Amino acid sequence: MTLVRVRFVGGPADDLVRELPAEPDGAPPARWIMRHPDRPADGVADHLYERGGRAGADGWTMRYVRTDPFGASE
Repeated sequence: MTLVRVRFVGGPADDLVRELPAEPDGAPPARWIMRHPDRPADGVADHLYERGGRAGADGWTMRYVRTDPFGASE
C-alpha cells in the first residue's frame, strides 16, 4: 500500500501531519473520518475532513468539514 503525507487544517486535528493510504492517482482519499485514537468508540465524535490541495513537496492538505455524532459520517 502506498502512503501519502497530509496535514489536517482546521477542526480538532488542526496542524496534525499523518500518512494516509493513497488513491491510485497518488492523492489522499477524498474524505477521511478522524476519531480520537485513545478513546473507546462509544460516544466519541467523528470529525470529517476533505482533501484539499497539493501542498508542494510536503504532500497534501485535508480540510475540516464538520463534526458528527459517532457513526453518523459512515
